[in-house]
Amino acid sequence: MIGALFLLAQALLYFGVMALLLRLRAQLGIGVFVCAIGVMHFLETYLAAVFFIRLPFGLISPGSTVMFTGKLAMILLLYIKADAETVRQPIYGLLVGNCLMVALAAILRLYSPVAMPGYNPDLHLLSQLGALMVWGTALLFVDSIGLILLYERLGQWLADRFWVRASLALIATLSFDQVLFFTGLHLVTAAPPMALWGGWLAKVAAALVYSALLGFYLKHVEAVTPAADSNEPMSDLFGKLTYRHRYEALVEQSGIDALTGVGDRKRFETIAEAGIARALAERRPLSLAIIDVDHFKAINDRHGHVMGDEALRRIAAALKGSIRSDDHVFRYGGEEFIVLCEGMPHETALAHAERLRQAVPAAFEGTLDQPPTVSIGVATAPDDGANVVELVHHADLHLYEAKRGGRNRVVGNEIGKAAAPRRQPVARSS
Repeated sequence: MIGALFLLAQALLYFGVMALLLRLRAQLGIGVFVCAIGVMHFLETYLAAVFFIRLPFGLISPGSTVMFTGKLAMILLLYIKADAETVRQPIYGLLVGNCLMVALAAILRLYSPVAMPGYNPDLHLLSQLGALMVWGTALLFVDSIGLILLYERLGQWLADRFWVRASLALIATLSFDQVLFFTGLHLVTAAPPMALWGGWLAKVAAALVYSALLGFYLKHVEAVTPAADSNEPMSDLFGKLTYRHRYEALVEQSGIDALTGVGDRKRFETIAEAGIARALAERRPLSLAIIDVDHFKAINDRHGHVMGDEALRRIAAALKGSIRSDDHVFRYGGEEFIVLCEGMPHETALAHAERLRQAVPAAFEGTLDQPPTVSIGVATAPDDGANVVELVHHADLHLYEAKRGGRNRVVGNEIGKAAAPRRQPVARSS
């Protein structure tokens, strides 16, 4: 009985202080809360390895029962009051810090320290604790993700019963953790099997207590309606907890031209090669239009490079707004763009390119006295080429023909039928 009261007192103290730090996050910053969790991690692991008390159902450690269960409860509370991206900060910080501690301890063991009266450093114990801390933090990473995903999943059935929902999520997560952490603990410290069974029962009881404390906090300290929790898809939530969404964002953004927001040349080459291969295999046409801004240097000379950059952005937007949903726009280099159109025969591509040509000056209506125009060369696979190099070369020849013919026009294989509109006055390029 005394042992149980001892653990309950520790749990109340732990939760009270950590909840207060979380409550004051707007004034103190979330870093205070995160640092407190990190500082407690060493004591938690040390007690879990060497400090046990005996209860009728087995051996238990305050480090594992009170502090680790409390840490998971606080992570769940942090998720409820903040978001998944905030939750992962202490988890990754603990993992990196523990790995660093193990590495530093390993280096220290290469040297013999100066003997001090009354005490000699126990680096072997530090190494043992370091291994347990790394193992425990790796489990914490999995535990935290599993806890939050399970909590959200249970919300589909228990949205209005927070205590049951939180208790079940904590008990399931702690059961998983107890088996794996005890395995590492037994290998490092030869902890007896009684610690496995006793620790699990104690964690179940602690989960019930902490869930009640969480419910009290959310009702009386920072009121929140449990049913109003995150409705994010599980895949999105998992991505935020693991940084996967940032990786996917980087992958998605790679190959994007920084100035105009359309695809860059490298992305064009990749997509075009795949598109041509499909076109050849399916015996379908693929058309490509190279678009060059006429007298672009004159825009820079007359209005400055800032306006020149803005002109390129507007042109890119005009092209994107004039293509089909399956077409692609790329900035090929400088003031040149490429539009890739799968499944489009050459005659249709010429008409499509004419719409693109008209869209460019229309995008500058009312802003420039001499709106920019474009010349366009069109080529179609497989007739004009069976790979990217051949297709671009053929479109380039038509683009040069459009330039020689007076600019601001579309030229393709059927040159006689190519659009040749009345030229608008433009400044001459040097």
